[in-house]
Amino acid sequence: MNRRSFVLAVALLASGSAVAQNRVPDVIFVPTPQEVVEDMLRLADVKKGDVLYDLGSGDGRIPITAAKKYGVRAVGIDIDPHRISEARANAKKAGVEKQVEFREGDLFAMDFREATVVTLYLLPELNLKLAPRLRAEMKPGTRIVSHQFDMGEWRPDKKLELGGRTVYFWTVPERKARK
Repeated sequence: MNRRSFVLAVALLASGSAVAQNRVPDVIFVPTPQEVVEDMLRLADVKKGDVLYDLGSGDGRIPITAAKKYGVRAVGIDIDPHRISEARANAKKAGVEKQVEFREGDLFAMDFREATVVTLYLLPELNLKLAPRLRAEMKPGTRIVSHQFDMGEWRPDKKLELGGRTVYFWTVPERKARK
């Protein structure tokens, strides 16, 4: 193999592996304590018939708890394939693998418009980036709950303080008619 062929082969391999690799997570995995999960679901008034999406679902505890306790269908989205595997195993162990689905992908590229409840525990800058999309794409009446971080100028409908942790709650408003 001549030098030019070698360089071309290395470039193709490098570009192929870069395409195959997932985007690096924007946040490190920090699990939401179970008592906060319970408070988030209660604050969102989760009930049978809801479809819950957890953005940045980690080990799957929020969708699993929602399915187990409220009987809802739930979807977790996470960019980390290891977390997706862990979450699927946790759902199976909890006996809710038929109600809960975990999707690997970038939450900024995924479609979650069918949700009636959205939960998240991200970083402040990610919440700020996500807020306009939530307000524009989600059906009016969709409930959104965030552990620890708000969404800037979008004021929460409710705020719950518990043991040094904060849970924020919003309802997607009706859209104003365009003239």
